Amino acid sequence: MGEDGTAVKATRRRGAALEAAVLQAAADELAEVGYPGLTMDRVAARAGTSKNVIYRRWPNRTALSIAAWRSMLPSTPGDVPDTGSLRDDALAMLRRTNDRMAAPFGAVLRGLLAGMQDDPDRLHEIREQLGRVGVGPWLTILARAVTRGEADPAALTPRVATVAVDLLRNEYGLNGMTTAEDGLLIEIVDEIYLPLVRPRG
Repeated sequence: MGEDGTAVKATRRRGAALEAAVLQAAADELAEVGYPGLTMDRVAARAGTSKNVIYRRWPNRTALSIAAWRSMLPSTPGDVPDTGSLRDDALAMLRRTNDRMAAPFGAVLRGLLAGMQDDPDRLHEIREQLGRVGVGPWLTILARAVTRGEADPAALTPRVATVAVDLLRNEYGLNGMTTAEDGLLIEIVDEIYLPLVRPRG
């Protein structure tokens, strides 16, 4: 659908190009109208294709919505901060996540979580996928901190390593936040994360 609300003229595409166009159209629709407002008709019009083409790949709007959200996930975790300080590394990671959650990616995710409250299996699927994203960088910065003596080796587990980012995501998911103030990120790191991972004894 064009900026003036009219349907985009269908373009003959195949394979990956067609799939990418449909997923982008679905992501744009999710960002604009949310999961409850998403329809196959609107996605088809926006992508310049037909509903039948979409249904051959995704059986329903739920499957399409999740696929569109997954297409927005970063293919690589990006550069891992290495400031020489666990506090600064953790803040850099949280600020990166906060930027993404305040962008269309976050709006799409919040719409999916809110719109699928009556589908626990799908909610679990989304949360599992989200939990797997970015675990590696958090383990990396925590392992460096262990080497420097800033963190307890016992803290080097995926669950502990990602506590800070999980708390930030909860602020978005549970409290309806659309962006987090930097003071909240500092509070999470200084008052919860660092005390949790510091060496014991």
